[in-house]
Amino acid sequence: MRLGYLVPEFPTQTHAFFCRETDAIEAMGVPVRLYSTRRPAPGACPHAFAARMGSRTTYLFPASSKAFALLRRRPSCTVKAVSYVLGLRETSFAGRLKLLGLLPSAAMLAHDAEQNSISHLHIHSCANAAHLGALTHILSGLPYSLTLHGDLPVYGKDHRAKMQSASFVAAVTSPLAEQIAEVSPNTLAPVIWMGVDCTQFAPHSAPAENLRGLVFQVATVARLNRAKGHRFFLQAMALLRERGLAIRYLIAGDGPERTEIETQVDQLGLGDQVQFLGSLSEDDVLALLHRVDALALTSVGQGEAAPVTVMEAMACGLPVICSIIGGTPDMIRDGHDGLLVPQKDVAAIADAVQRLAEDPELVRTIGRAARTRAIDCFDSRANAARLLHEIRAQIT
Repeated sequence: MRLGYLVPEFPTQTHAFFCRETDAIEAMGVPVRLYSTRRPAPGACPHAFAARMGSRTTYLFPASSKAFALLRRRPSCTVKAVSYVLGLRETSFAGRLKLLGLLPSAAMLAHDAEQNSISHLHIHSCANAAHLGALTHILSGLPYSLTLHGDLPVYGKDHRAKMQSASFVAAVTSPLAEQIAEVSPNTLAPVIWMGVDCTQFAPHSAPAENLRGLVFQVATVARLNRAKGHRFFLQAMALLRERGLAIRYLIAGDGPERTEIETQVDQLGLGDQVQFLGSLSEDDVLALLHRVDALALTSVGQGEAAPVTVMEAMACGLPVICSIIGGTPDMIRDGHDGLLVPQKDVAAIADAVQRLAEDPELVRTIGRAARTRAIDCFDSRANAARLLHEIRAQIT
């Protein structure tokens, strides 16, 4: 068995999980050939694995001349592929014309997979990359599967068409599996968590008091966009200051809302309590988690499913303050191995922070339970084995 593995614009800042999963699959004796839609911008991935994974990835855009040759050699398959695109019922006509541009990339993928004896293609997306998988299947018969990482509306339209020929569509949380069942009732939809290396991400061996200061410190590791909800945590900090509690907030990540977040910090007078760290490598994220008291992720809206940063923090034995969003209620048992808060509820966020800041024993108790939860549910090797089991079941 040889596995094809496709991630759009790989590798970037948020792709540590995919590196862990492919490494784990190969450690189980299955060779992996990496594919991606296009090469990411230079510097998009600060992690140590960037060069290694980028150098072994086959990029499907722009397509090679061999792709066009395959389309000419298989006219009936090419007609079927065009009919698939033009027959999409939910996508606009202009959108369908744009999707026709995927045909050369699908042909390139089909040709390369045949040349390298790929048995199965797994795609970590239910956006246009899923259409790419369906088109490749039409052109070559290559079986494919998908993983859904967030709410379906975020990933475009015509999901039934994307999933119809898929061997299965894995979901990273139970609520997402329910969404798959709604749009494609006959599709197998196992729940397979994204994972974290619980050997690498583990509590620091040194006592916490040797690493942390007297001020309670909270980190957020997330892209700086509105969906991540930094503004609500900042408002909670201002409320805590009114209550007489000053904390320190470390923000790791970068993105389009950085200027807006910095402006809010200034407007709330929190400049001496907030530090922007920029994009961090995987090792630097681990070091950050080892020197703070808790992680916060106060995301809002759609798109968040099973945040890997939450898993990493839990694996490090940190209590997490997290919005009730996507699959976070599946991940965290409120009050036991983390604290859940309603979206945009500034008072609830402030209460959760204050509860931890004023009770060091609670921090330790929740942290120990979080570590146990991570080992039991989120270990990357165990979840890679589950994915491989599903793929093998479909091939045999």
